[in-house]
Amino acid sequence: MATILAGLGRFAFRHRLSVVLAWLAILGGAIFSGLTAPAAPPDDFSMPGTESQQTFELMQERFPGLTAEAGGATMVFVAPEGRRVSAEPFKSTIETAVKRLAGGEQVATVGDPFESHAVSTDGSAAYASVTYKVPANEVTAASRAEIDAAAGGARAAGLTVDAGGDALEAAGPAGIAELIAIGLAAVILLITLGSLVAAGLPLLTALVGVAVSMLSLLAVSDAFGLSATSTTLALMLGLAVGIDYALFVVARYREERGRGLPAIDAVSLAVGTAGSAVAFAGLTVVIALAGLTVVGMPMLTKMGLAAAAAVVVAVLVALTLVPAVLGFVPQKVLSRSARRSTLVGEEEAELDRKVPALSGAHRWAKFVLRRPVAVLTLGVVLLGALAIPAAGLRLGMPGDEARPTTTTQRRAYDELAKAFGPGFNGPLMIVVDAKGATDPKKAVAAIAGKVAKTDGIVSISPPMFNDAADTALFEAVPSTSPTDAATKELVNRLRGKRSGLTESTGATFKVTGTTAINIDLSAKIQGALVPYLATVVGLAFLLLLLVFRSILVPIKAALGFLLSVLAALGAVVLVFQKGVAAGLLGVEQTGPIQSAVPIFMIGVVFGLAMDYEVFLVSRKREAYVHGTAPSAAIETGMRQSGRVVVAAALIMMGVFAGFVTEADPFIKMLGFSLAAAVFFDAFVVRLAIVPAVLALLGHHAWWLPKWLDKILPGVDVEGAKLNRGTMEKADERMGAYGQPG
Repeated sequence: MATILAGLGRFAFRHRLSVVLAWLAILGGAIFSGLTAPAAPPDDFSMPGTESQQTFELMQERFPGLTAEAGGATMVFVAPEGRRVSAEPFKSTIETAVKRLAGGEQVATVGDPFESHAVSTDGSAAYASVTYKVPANEVTAASRAEIDAAAGGARAAGLTVDAGGDALEAAGPAGIAELIAIGLAAVILLITLGSLVAAGLPLLTALVGVAVSMLSLLAVSDAFGLSATSTTLALMLGLAVGIDYALFVVARYREERGRGLPAIDAVSLAVGTAGSAVAFAGLTVVIALAGLTVVGMPMLTKMGLAAAAAVVVAVLVALTLVPAVLGFVPQKVLSRSARRSTLVGEEEAELDRKVPALSGAHRWAKFVLRRPVAVLTLGVVLLGALAIPAAGLRLGMPGDEARPTTTTQRRAYDELAKAFGPGFNGPLMIVVDAKGATDPKKAVAAIAGKVAKTDGIVSISPPMFNDAADTALFEAVPSTSPTDAATKELVNRLRGKRSGLTESTGATFKVTGTTAINIDLSAKIQGALVPYLATVVGLAFLLLLLVFRSILVPIKAALGFLLSVLAALGAVVLVFQKGVAAGLLGVEQTGPIQSAVPIFMIGVVFGLAMDYEVFLVSRKREAYVHGTAPSAAIETGMRQSGRVVVAAALIMMGVFAGFVTEADPFIKMLGFSLAAAVFFDAFVVRLAIVPAVLALLGHHAWWLPKWLDKILPGVDVEGAKLNRGTMEKADERMGAYGQPG
């Protein structure tokens, strides 16, 4: 692979104009298709095989007139303290607002709270339900503005008015998280590389790759059902790996130029070595993300494939566009001193003087070699302690209650919970199949009565029959909130006692609704979490066994990955579930962790961990294979790759941390979890635990049974053969100039 990629890098360098024009053409096509694409569909929370999904499908069959996909909104009116919404002038004001909303072009129906019994028992609050003719993602800004206008008129009369619902979901202020991420990355790149051109090149190429992948995903979002969440995740990951992958290639190019290689040979070697590791890391990320399809959740599958597509584009950019752009600025990407330098290695020395905070890798390696047991013990204890809270991980699908209190959706949620009870925001939908009953209406009434008497149910709505009068549905309002553990227990109890509740009726029932769907979804993902993690750890062992031809190194790497993932999950539980330091991150409401966060994080971090492992350990192995003592090989690997890996990890953390500023709870949680996982994996595992373990193992670290060595295929990911041949030419060339070889 290294030889092929080296040839690709040489080709891109020689034909740089053609390569750049090709990418610009691809970008132009993506811009045209992306900007003319329809709006992205909403998230698909369906979960085939679960009771809630089966019930939803039964509803579609028996109640064909129900437009389940139609967007909706709920406007909440709260009277001043001690007043009632039914008193004047509040009642007439609410009725005026309802009429105003009903006149909207996209509005199908608006429920008058005084006619639909949507007034609280104490009369302090009321709500109006708005149903649209179109799905939530097709509700226009003008329609949302009508809600704001109606609310403004009611507020003028002294009412407190807020609104929630999926129809209010609109794209927030675009670019804030991205700008934070790009700004942090730019600063780190400038400090690390010491050149504006060198710092700008990874940013520029990464942005091209992100633009191509994002716009292309937007173009196909409607056809493949890719939601805005899927494209946001693709943006987050594409930007992070795009910058990192380009940085690895540029850093290796600068290193080879510092050894005296001409530009074209340096590019060829950089793409053949660093590019091989980039391709390997990208492949592992793609495999892990594509593996999310086994969970059986369409939304998670789409998220994984969209993010995987962004990673593929980032790899292609690093292997083709980066060497092509280097062809235009072969000297300018070097530091000013390196451009003037004729001494081998002076560039590295200059960087060490300019960036002591990022160039202490060699000194750190010496420290670890002197105290391997202490470093190993401290690292394992630290990650182990942070992993303990992960045992209490509780998955769920937090809704508007997880939003900041500054949003109208959160205020509407709180006002409804206060006036109508915490369970009002997540009613259960009971669907009664009475086809086998002698008297369907009597059977439905009997079941509804028993459900109403169930502990944890505070009220039920009147049953509504279909046209055939053989199926009915009604809502059951729990006494607890949608994300409360007691609500989950209630759903399981209703299902578990189904036979008793339907006894002698000739009918049966199923439980669905948003709350039940979220409970089923969380249960299925939680059940898949451990098997998926075990599969990924096993895959890590097999891949690294091929790369490093060692038994103990892959075991150490896989266990290190497991430690960093569990520690990151523990940190997520501490912040978002327990509330530790939640205020610092803008988390105003603790609760269960978004169901898809842990399993998605595992897939992403797996690839990144393999990335850092290959870049760091391959240099150590290369030195060891060439006869260097184990301890000296560790120093060599840390000195050559440590600074770049630190910079890459900081960039990755900066990109992910930028998305913690997002209001969307899922994006916020995922950004934090990925930033934490990268920190633990790069700084604690790869830069501390790994060299400590290698130091303790010595020669045994690279042991491989002879029979296994014979059957394993040769995978030269680090480009060792290519590197040896090219460096021999470099030594000859430098010797011809009278320089040290």
